[in-house]
Amino acid sequence: MVSLPMPSVPFMDLAALFASPRLPDIAQEINERLRREAEARRQFYHDMTDDCKMEFIGGEVIMHSPAKARHVRVKDNILRMAQNFVIARDLGEVMDEKTLCVFPRNDYEPDIVFFGPAKAAGIKPDTMKFPIPDFIVEVLSDSTEERDRGVKFQDYEAHGVKEYWIVNAEEEWVEQYVEKGGRYELRLKSGSGEISSTVIPGFTVPVRALFDHKESLRVMQTLLA
Repeated sequence: MVSLPMPSVPFMDLAALFASPRLPDIAQEINERLRREAEARRQFYHDMTDDCKMEFIGGEVIMHSPAKARHVRVKDNILRMAQNFVIARDLGEVMDEKTLCVFPRNDYEPDIVFFGPAKAAGIKPDTMKFPIPDFIVEVLSDSTEERDRGVKFQDYEAHGVKEYWIVNAEEEWVEQYVEKGGRYELRLKSGSGEISSTVIPGFTVPVRALFDHKESLRVMQTLLA
């Protein structure tokens, strides 16, 4: 089958696409690509194991390399604070990077995810494919930043992730995006002050606690008091 170049139309300009005399050819090409992608996704589910971090994005299997120490420490700081806060108040469930979240086209293993009570209630001990989270945190690395700000940002925004934090562990700042009218709005970008979740009720922590172990411990003790 000959691959056809896609027309140069804006992403949501469906009227121009439907008016194109090449629409049947374009539709055939899209359907064939989606068919091959579905086959690759089934193979991904068959091959995936619990001993490595794997994602399925745009028809390709993405294998992740080990993270740097600063990345792991920041992820753990946020995970411990959020997880203990949520458990203590029975607000849902917080999980880390081995949680395979199934989106309509792609499968991701974000650094940290939060499921509110409704979604958490459906998670069983043997669950391996998880629903779309209500809140996601991604800690940037050189190999993931393009996806974290690109396809993941678009996918999270389009499919009901109500809050998204992008954390820079090296420069020590966080960006907080919240859903408003179906689009993400940047609510905060800072390396100081406080950050308050709009999705986890009452979860407010100093930004420094994301990056400092001792501050994180102090905050966690306060949150659990």
